[in-house]
Amino acid sequence: MSQIELKNIVKKYGDGFPAVNDVSLDIADGEFMILVGPSGCGKSTLLRMVVGLEDITSGDMLIGGKRVNEKAPRDRNLAMVFQNYALYPHLTVFENIAFPLRLDKGKYSDDEIRSKVRNASSMLELDEHLERKPGNLSGGQRQRVAMGRAIVRSADAFLFDEPLSNLDAKLRGQMRTEIARMQRRMGITTIYVTHDQTEAMTLGDRVAVLKKGVLQQVASPRELYEQPVNLFVAGFIGSPPMNFLPARVKDGALGLPFVDVPIGPELQEQLKGKELVVVGIRPEYIKDGRLGDNRSDHAVEFTADVDQTEWLGNEQYAYIPYSAESEVQAKLDELDRELDGEGMRPQMVVNLDGRSRIREGDEATLYFDPALMHVFDPESGKNYTRNEEKAQQIAQESEEDRKRALKRARDRDEAAAAKG
Repeated sequence: MSQIELKNIVKKYGDGFPAVNDVSLDIADGEFMILVGPSGCGKSTLLRMVVGLEDITSGDMLIGGKRVNEKAPRDRNLAMVFQNYALYPHLTVFENIAFPLRLDKGKYSDDEIRSKVRNASSMLELDEHLERKPGNLSGGQRQRVAMGRAIVRSADAFLFDEPLSNLDAKLRGQMRTEIARMQRRMGITTIYVTHDQTEAMTLGDRVAVLKKGVLQQVASPRELYEQPVNLFVAGFIGSPPMNFLPARVKDGALGLPFVDVPIGPELQEQLKGKELVVVGIRPEYIKDGRLGDNRSDHAVEFTADVDQTEWLGNEQYAYIPYSAESEVQAKLDELDRELDGEGMRPQMVVNLDGRSRIREGDEATLYFDPALMHVFDPESGKNYTRNEEKAQQIAQESEEDRKRALKRARDRDEAAAAKG
């Protein structure tokens, strides 16, 4: 296992445009780091520089404290799992997993190879498939074979490049669980590239969000969700995405399309001289006023006309149109393009309890707690309401959780070894 450090990494191609621009990351020994962002953000390029498949224009790459900029991929002792599996169709599962061991001629005996392959196949539940060819396996099984080949190498770190993108939704969920379990059991440093924020939120100890080659925020999934640094991160993380509403800055309040929301003196001071801001509210923070569940004393109530609803059993989505200021709508359209969207309609999405009887065409009574809303600068995207103290607390708790999970996994393995 190894710590991986990226110091001011830059990658420029022939036209001089920086595909990766001054990225610095410190990935702890045993940490599961996710690189996430929309298409073209530089995440795969960054991963390829870590493994040595792309040259670094400037900056330093350190693995285990040693600079590896000029080292060939095979000398970095990293194992990479690609989205297309990269299996040999003429070889059995056993031989596919054993392939990297056989490349080191004379280093491993047949018994050692057999033992390593058996250990990996047992971990990945591939024992009964060892004599089959990849063409006779499902997509999920082929993905596990590719992971097995990485495991037997005893690499210092695992690198995953969108490994689940070829699988259907059900298999992706199963494989996410398997990858997380394997990483915890082995305690190995892992870098995982994806454009899927569900994978990012469910797998990573920390997540690095990239936009056009620039690192936006590195934090635990919870911190990204609750304390985003800017408009881009807030819009990228969360499904359904955060609602962005135009707001006029008034005396002691923000004028939203549906209601005026009072704000405290600290935020008033930050917004001095501003006329227009963007308010962000997560869909699940807006509640049905007729249910009144867990309503805070500071809740703001408003009414709105519901255009469409979608009832899903345990929850319901309500869609509420609104009119946006042209300058704010232009900013939201730009944000939507950056997020690979298909056009952001000026509408608010509300994630209601399945018990709600709000339906299409209703004038609904809704409420939310202003303490849960975010306020962004429409030009810079800065989050005026980010709480640094709360963010540090979340980061500390997340690191404690990571260390506890690693210890539990190691304790289970030691207990199993003692029994066996």
